[in-house]
Amino acid sequence: MLTDSGFVDIVIGPPVDTFGGAGGEDKARVFDVHGYAFLARKPE
Repeated sequence: MLTDSGFVDIVIGPPVDTFGGAGGEDKARVFDVHGYAFLARKPE
């Protein structure tokens, strides 16, 4: 999706526990849900 939008040099960060302490934490654990940071740039 990022490539299709014209971004280049795409880097995906490590998985982050974004549901720790949240109401749906138990469901997130069952489905192994994590957040990921993305870094990319659009060429000039």
